[in-house]
Amino acid sequence: MNNAMEKKISIRNLVEFILREGDISSGGFTSYDRALEGAKAHRKIQGSYEDGYESEVTLKYSVEHEGDILTVQGRADGILFEKERIIIDEIKTVVIDLEKIDEEFNELHWAQAKCYGYIYGQQKDLKEIYIQLTYYNIETEEIKKLRKNFSMDKLEKFFNGLIEEYFKWIAITKQWDVERNKSIVELDFPYSSYRKGQRNLAVAVYKTIKEDKKLYVQAPTGIGKTISTIFPTIKAMGEGLTSKIFYLTAKTITRTVAEEAFVKMREKGLRIKTITLTAKDKICFQEERKCDPEECPYALGHFDRINEALMDIICHEENFTRQTIEEYSRKYKVCPFEFSLDLSLWSDCIICDYNYVFDPRVYLKRFFSQRGDYVFLVDEAHNLVDRARTMFSAQLYKRQFLEVKMTIKDKSPGIAKSLNKLNSFMIDMKKLCDEGNNYIQKEYPIILDELLGNFINQCEFYFASNRTEEIEEKLSELYFDALSFLKIGELYDERYITYIEKQSKDTKIKIFCLDPSELIKKAIKRGKSGIFFSATLAPLKYFKEILGGEDEDHMVVLPSPFSKEQFSLLITKNVSTRFRDRENSYSQIVEYIEVAIREKIGNYLVFFPSYAYLQRIHEEFQENNPEILTLVQNSFMTEQERENFLNEFKPNPSKSLLGFAVLGGLFSEGIDFTEDRLSGAIIIGVGLPQISLENDIIKGYFDEKNNYGYEYAYTYPGMNKVLQAAGRVIRTQNDKGTILLIDDRFTYYSYRRIFPREWNHSIQVYNPKQMKTKLKLFWNK
Repeated sequence: MNNAMEKKISIRNLVEFILREGDISSGGFTSYDRALEGAKAHRKIQGSYEDGYESEVTLKYSVEHEGDILTVQGRADGILFEKERIIIDEIKTVVIDLEKIDEEFNELHWAQAKCYGYIYGQQKDLKEIYIQLTYYNIETEEIKKLRKNFSMDKLEKFFNGLIEEYFKWIAITKQWDVERNKSIVELDFPYSSYRKGQRNLAVAVYKTIKEDKKLYVQAPTGIGKTISTIFPTIKAMGEGLTSKIFYLTAKTITRTVAEEAFVKMREKGLRIKTITLTAKDKICFQEERKCDPEECPYALGHFDRINEALMDIICHEENFTRQTIEEYSRKYKVCPFEFSLDLSLWSDCIICDYNYVFDPRVYLKRFFSQRGDYVFLVDEAHNLVDRARTMFSAQLYKRQFLEVKMTIKDKSPGIAKSLNKLNSFMIDMKKLCDEGNNYIQKEYPIILDELLGNFINQCEFYFASNRTEEIEEKLSELYFDALSFLKIGELYDERYITYIEKQSKDTKIKIFCLDPSELIKKAIKRGKSGIFFSATLAPLKYFKEILGGEDEDHMVVLPSPFSKEQFSLLITKNVSTRFRDRENSYSQIVEYIEVAIREKIGNYLVFFPSYAYLQRIHEEFQENNPEILTLVQNSFMTEQERENFLNEFKPNPSKSLLGFAVLGGLFSEGIDFTEDRLSGAIIIGVGLPQISLENDIIKGYFDEKNNYGYEYAYTYPGMNKVLQAAGRVIRTQNDKGTILLIDDRFTYYSYRRIFPREWNHSIQVYNPKQMKTKLKLFWNK
């Protein structure tokens, strides 16, 4: 078997990895390579040479070592031919005073250009070459050039030193791949047998990866979706079909399930390196997060120690949990968040939130600057629709401009002036609202590019000139909000809308992504294949469309592994929970709840479309049933309060417990009530999102596109919340329970066609007495 490895790396990444040193800077403000300004500066400088200048020269060089091949590649900004001299030109845009830049300003800039010089010199058989660093201040438009002459012998020694150091890391990777793949070949399915539908799902996942396609799976609770998607993907990895797995989730609890699946496979002999990425705010060791070497000892000298920390953990660990990452971070005194991001490069599977792959502002560019052979496993994919709309949208408030202006006007007249112009723009936008509270347009507000660009430039000049001073929090927040707005603005097309909305004493402008399908599709194309799965991906054709599916992509609807005898599904025929009818529904609903929980002692959850509705029903229920213990979800529960709520749902209770919760909230999905911890779920209403400006805009967009506006904006998102809440009841083969749907709309065809197959035994009841009879029969079976 040929174990030779071929690897590619950019010159910039090679240099930054091997030669990095020093501190983590809080900056993030100086945008040396910010695309828009950087590209303009590059073109301006490149265009200033009349003759003898070749721009954007692609350079590539392969090195062989013990059978392994490393290809380094990059693009020199320019090559200048000046009499007898050949000069490699590397252009850097900065915002600091050029007087502060000398030959020792940034060793990495020289290193990158020296690599270009070596490769070009080798190709042209040169004896020597000149390296020039051209610094351009984007605020003053001043230029400073630094130039050095290098012999090819000196450049060769430098270049080979980098390569030799990097091959040490390649050797570790190569040896690990051999051990991992051997364990994958020997790995059997980690359970004694497949559940109903589980093998079909695993086969569909493997086939999809092999064909470089996407798969959309509606797989009911109990099938074992996590192991059924991870296992075949690992098998595909062992066959060289993918080099990295991204397991994407929306919630912490689903991340835990994925971690447990890997633990189970490790027990069966699997060797695999996995990492769970934790948000920066959560994993930071400091009480107040400041990435400043003067404030944080883990930022001070971070890059001096990071590679040693990486080498240690890679050689001694396979499961890079948060606890493990924190342990090594303290040992080497490195930032745990930056450490985890670097460690992801050496991991076979990355378990993380959706935003690390989809959010254009924060996705992992270290992986996605070019297409890779990655597989994306998107868990609870129904959540991605709203999350994607949020990630692909951006907004600004008039109030921000005024507040920041007041804090900065005496320190930076330039920033204050730019904020004046932005405030005037918002005043003009507010006038467009006329008598209404909003104004909608299909066009992107192009003038904002100039206004925000000027504000950003003024900020960067101010930040660079005041490095030793603490930056005002509101100013830095607005700076990043402005960057975000411009970044999202680059995505703007016919799937977007711009709206201005008056809000009390403020005015908001938002570029709103109505249809995220194309952007999700593009994100998945940064890899090889995407698997989207959920118990409630219904209707499946809708989710396939809105999540970026194409005609050739696959869809699978799997049957429930549970028998219909395990749960009773009752629908009230005579109750309306429409907003106009709610005042008259309170007593009816309370009576139905009373009947539902009195036929069997147990724990029950009742879900409401709003907190107001919940509170009103809870008051009347308590008044009529003071002996029943009730728990109430509130709108701002802490993590501990949430845990306390769930801990009350104990197996085999001696007295009934009734929890009041909201649809789509903390307790309606991602929660496992096993071992008789939940005897029933009562769902009030069809879960429709509240009528709002944004939902109505979505409705209008899809009405125009496919005449399904109401379904896409209201019906499907609402029913998804209903299905999720109902799914809390039956989680294992031993569970038994009731599901009560209270709303006459559940009897309409438009809703029943969204019901999963396993709901075709539902029974409609016309009064509480009839329901009592049905429940008695069910519990006495």
